[in-house]
Amino acid sequence: MDTPEPDQTPFAAVSAQTTRLGRLYQAYLDKSTPFTTYRWCSTVALIVLFFIRIVLAQGWYIVCYSLGIYLLNLFLAFLQPKFDPSLTQDEGLEDGDAGNSLPTKQDEEFRPFIRRLPEFKFWHSATRAILISFICTWFSIFNVPVFWPVLVVYFIILFSLTMRRQIQHMIKYRYVPFTFGKARYDQRAGH
Repeated sequence: MDTPEPDQTPFAAVSAQTTRLGRLYQAYLDKSTPFTTYRWCSTVALIVLFFIRIVLAQGWYIVCYSLGIYLLNLFLAFLQPKFDPSLTQDEGLEDGDAGNSLPTKQDEEFRPFIRRLPEFKFWHSATRAILISFICTWFSIFNVPVFWPVLVVYFIILFSLTMRRQIQHMIKYRYVPFTFGKARYDQRAGH
């Protein structure tokens, strides 16, 4: 009965280790932030590896389809503005957020395009989803037998209709979510 109490309970020890691993993971994420090209190249290599696994294994089409739908959802959130002008026009000035919407007329003040899903979160979520999908392809429980051509056709139809709607929205409210098509002004020549 005179045994000393342990310094940590098993739960506290596990909690301390998960906290330490979480901080280490976050530190590596923070270090990778400025290397956009390298991050996306690694994600493309990972998805190519995933597709090679799908083709060679001849299965796990439902996992591939689910990944495609999730990546499409992320891409749409990446393309959309944080403050949707169609919602603010429909709601009027009820929310008080109308001041944060994109300009729709020529004489309105310029407001920068703020994405609903920032690039880093898009990359991080996409990479995590690809890794989880890749891990799922190693378990036979996720190999649900489906007729894959139907999934491919359905995904192509869903992608084309969704992107068509998104492009129409971009044209209607005159915003471009990318910087390569926008005019650049030389700061030295102006003021």
